[in-house]
Amino acid sequence: MASDYNALRKLNELIKYSRVTMMTTIREDGMPNSRPMATQQMETDGDLWFFTSASSHKVDEVTNSPKVNVSFADPDKQRYVSVTGVAQMVRDREKIDELWRPQFKIWFPKGKDDPEIALLRVSLEKAEYWDSPGSTIAYALSFASSLVTGQRPDLGENKKVDLQ
Repeated sequence: MASDYNALRKLNELIKYSRVTMMTTIREDGMPNSRPMATQQMETDGDLWFFTSASSHKVDEVTNSPKVNVSFADPDKQRYVSVTGVAQMVRDREKIDELWRPQFKIWFPKGKDDPEIALLRVSLEKAEYWDSPGSTIAYALSFASSLVTGQRPDLGENKKVDLQ
């Protein structure tokens, strides 16, 4: 269990500062459908939380096919995460209150009492991450050095995590 805890802590650290998040669901015709999302929280058990509109296409898609992929990128720090899990729409008033921020009125004009407001919970099953040392400049210098020395560049840590 300690390794699971450490793996989840590492994932949380990488996800927390990612500027780009993409969620991929499966459309009714079987094709993948990706869209940008904003992660609200990653819990210690690995659940990810997102705000959504209850009548959105993504809710229909996860209702029909709950397996999703969520990918995170922080290119400035050369950190990337790809997770797969099971998504479910949730209408938990306490959780909505906990995660609500005033800026969300852009998407939900009636505030947290908007009848369209819902949450997507993604329960993680598997993850893979890439955590490279340093900035983009350090990464580029590592590549340049490898061209000169003929040695493989230090690409950082790559790990697959099974969370089931």
